[in-house]
Amino acid sequence: MIDKELLEILACPACKAPVRQEGDRLICTAPGCGLRYPVREGIPVMLVEEAEKPGK
Repeated sequence: MIDKELLEILACPACKAPVRQEGDRLICTAPGCGLRYPVREGIPVMLVEEAEKPGK
């Protein structure tokens, strides 16, 4: 689980929208983006190259 204070400052690197946590992923909240970033060993990997597109 990602610390609440950290979640409040994290943003999607692609579109700069806030993210929310769903299991072991951080999901971009922007409707037009929706990229899903992995969390590995409690560390968010906020790289566009590592993100999954919505619907996968």
